[in-house]
Amino acid sequence: MPQRNTALVRASFSAMAASFDLLTIVGVAVAIETTYYSIFYGWSGLSATNLQMCLFAAASFVVANAMRNEYSFANYLQLRGHGWRSFSLWSLVCLCAIAVGFLTKATEETSRAAFVLVYAVGFFAIYAQRATLAHFVRSSAAAGGVSARRLFLVGFEKDVEAFTYRYKPWTCGMHVVAAVVLRETESTLDDDLALAAASARMLRPDDVFILAPWSRTDVIDACVTAFLRVPARIHLGPERVLDRFVDAHIDKVGAISSLSLSGHPLNLMEVAGKRIFDVAVSLLALILLSPLLLVCALLIKLDSPGPALFLQRRYGFNRETFRIVKFRTMTTMDDGRHIKQATANDSRVTRVGRFMRRYNIDELPQLFNVLRGDMSLVGPRPHALAHDQLFERRIALYARRHNVKPGITGWAQVNGLRGEIDSPEKIRMRIEHDLYYIDNWSLIFDVWIIFLTIFSRKAYRNAI
Repeated sequence: MPQRNTALVRASFSAMAASFDLLTIVGVAVAIETTYYSIFYGWSGLSATNLQMCLFAAASFVVANAMRNEYSFANYLQLRGHGWRSFSLWSLVCLCAIAVGFLTKATEETSRAAFVLVYAVGFFAIYAQRATLAHFVRSSAAAGGVSARRLFLVGFEKDVEAFTYRYKPWTCGMHVVAAVVLRETESTLDDDLALAAASARMLRPDDVFILAPWSRTDVIDACVTAFLRVPARIHLGPERVLDRFVDAHIDKVGAISSLSLSGHPLNLMEVAGKRIFDVAVSLLALILLSPLLLVCALLIKLDSPGPALFLQRRYGFNRETFRIVKFRTMTTMDDGRHIKQATANDSRVTRVGRFMRRYNIDELPQLFNVLRGDMSLVGPRPHALAHDQLFERRIALYARRHNVKPGITGWAQVNGLRGEIDSPEKIRMRIEHDLYYIDNWSLIFDVWIIFLTIFSRKAYRNAI
């Protein structure tokens, strides 16, 4: 009965998620077309032809998502990936709608401006609706209201306890229906597994997790043999080393199977999309901010002797060095093996420099680094070489920051993690936020971080 109820809940959720997408697209299209034509033409633009194109786009989007299992309950346990998948499919659907409209001559009755508005607003509406639904699913799963998967655990006592304590599966939409503990003696292993397999057949879980050290190949082989008769997915429980890698998975190259621990953070299409976004935004920003940049350079020259710009070596992508460009805010221009960090009320900071650092204005010349390709608009903030080398020796995962381009701003900075690093906790928190950004990157995430950089109070906290 629990199995039937779970299946019913999952099917109902999938239907609901698909309906939300359908209603969102149709609602946005109808609202925009009606409003647009009423304002500019004085009549409603919701003709039968436009309504048919709208329904075609909505139905195509929902059907395509259903075919790739996008509406499964487990997909909504996290928001990661929804933005890029929705954007790519929505763009393809809109292109198909244009092609169909052209072939059927339906585009003659459609305003191009209204169509662009539907395309842009439609995507953000879809993403916002999915973000809301994902938040509801995570909250419901954490409270134990709905389970995405029903788990059956089998293994040695210490491994079962470690698994439940470390991962707390009930907080991420998983329900442990039973946990069978194996005795350490070999003579009892067959009896324990026979009992465990019989229990699993009655409980009918979705997944069976074998929790034993990977070095115990005899136990793992016996467990696999016993549970092959159970209609459930069999998983080899994670070793502790896998906690360090978000995208660890089984990979196959020709006839060779391997456990792939990590790969490129971004694929080729994502790298291209991020680069196009960086170039377009940085170029526009330089044009709009050019008067401010000239005024800042003049104020620096009038305030203290020395150049207006400050260049310092930093590590970029793949630990390749480049010279970062900033407005000079201090009386010194250190770039050697020993660099003293800026501290609160640092006497080396100039009067104009203190104001610029307070509002992040000194970072604006890095837009030239973005255009050159040394940096991105968003990414882990690069440190001076001396500090970078020190942190890399002390923190195991610090070097992962170099797997992407450094950024003018980043997820750590908009969460107030900036300024002097005077404790291990501060650098640890900063690295955790940088790695979270790398593992959860999307263009929407970049736009959100840029927005927070400008408008969030946290982004200006701890300025020195």
